[in-house]
Amino acid sequence: MAQVAVVGGGWAGLSAALALKEAGVDFLLLEASPRLGGKVRTHKGEGFLVEGGPDASVRYKKEVLELSERFGLTPIGTLPAKPAAYILRKGKAHPLPEGLLQIVPGDLKGLYRTSLLSLSGKLRALYDLFLPRGAKEDESLKEFVERRLGPEVFAALVAPLAGGIYGGEPEELSMRAAFPQLLDLERKHRSLILGAMRAKKMRGSREGGSLFFSFQEGLSALTRKLAEEVVERILLATPLLALEPLGGRYRLHTPRGPLEVEAVVLATPAPMAAHLLRPFLPEATALLKGIPHTPAATVSLAFPEALPVQGHGLLVAPGEGYRVRGFTWTHNKWPGRAPEDWSLVRAYFSGEVARLSEPELARVALEDLRRFLGQEVRPERTFVFRFPEGMPAYRVGHLERRERLEMALLKAPGLFLAGNYLEGVGLPEVVRSGRKAAERALGYLALAPTP
Repeated sequence: MAQVAVVGGGWAGLSAALALKEAGVDFLLLEASPRLGGKVRTHKGEGFLVEGGPDASVRYKKEVLELSERFGLTPIGTLPAKPAAYILRKGKAHPLPEGLLQIVPGDLKGLYRTSLLSLSGKLRALYDLFLPRGAKEDESLKEFVERRLGPEVFAALVAPLAGGIYGGEPEELSMRAAFPQLLDLERKHRSLILGAMRAKKMRGSREGGSLFFSFQEGLSALTRKLAEEVVERILLATPLLALEPLGGRYRLHTPRGPLEVEAVVLATPAPMAAHLLRPFLPEATALLKGIPHTPAATVSLAFPEALPVQGHGLLVAPGEGYRVRGFTWTHNKWPGRAPEDWSLVRAYFSGEVARLSEPELARVALEDLRRFLGQEVRPERTFVFRFPEGMPAYRVGHLERRERLEMALLKAPGLFLAGNYLEGVGLPEVVRSGRKAAERALGYLALAPTP
């Protein structure tokens, strides 16, 4: 009997498994599909390297960098580009304002110079310098930005940027859960712009893409390194059919037969965790089901020609009539992702359109790209990736929901959760959640009575 079962072979589950191995604990990792990595999917072939899910991590959060250093993986930065990205609004591509901090202006010169905002929109944003602090403990992203910077900044800048991170509709995102650093800026500095300017000096500008990194062989290079560390304890193509508490232990029902363990780390998407907990933890099930998830998909299109595009990519503001959320000009963003003189474009979708079939998604992506370019183009290769379980949306009240979820789990000692629906959707947060769940499992094992 293994001491711990880790359910889910994405980066959260793999990070939990690595922590358990380092602690000398006997464990098994169960992954329902024949592959590891979760939403990290890298396809390599015919001279292309295509990321189906996330294509980068950030340098100012240490978790992924620490793993890459441990495994001898050298991070690669994005190719130089200034401006690095554009936003499509009112039919025109506008460079991102210089000096952004996350999704808000952190540079008065950049705010003054940007063509994305009207003069009245810029003047309204400057009211932030004189406004008092907000009084609410939490509020939606839309309410916060419009209160501080005005509705034009939200519609033109923040909505497309936040939609690119979380997918879905950004209006209802919780500031405390999704953007706590921005809430802290207001509390510490009163003015959001002044606080962002000070924080930016410490962190550096996002211009040129210096904050982002990947690996020469794509993000799946780290998946492979993690898997190699724990390979002898991995069961692929082994879905967990049911989870049964046994008074201090757990029985896992799988197609290979039942397994018994002392503790379980559920590193699955929230909907799957809800399904597994339903028979014995109804309150936790309801809380998990209450976390909205938005379907997502990406389509990469390869062209044997140079396309007339600039920077690393383009975000689409609401109301432009496009079905894509945006495009990444992959050949401009990363070295070695396409053959010389080829263009590789990635379109990403979220919401109901992402539920379309693979052929339909490819058709829609090409139609929107042709519309933006204003010319007929024909791809030689098409790569489609769908994520029906989607991305979690951190709505107002998410932190309270998470606290209630932790309380509900107290009724099932030895059961721990990990994943992108808890403390952040980025890769560093996913790694951190896996480590934290493993640490909790180790603490439980140390205190649990010996059978």
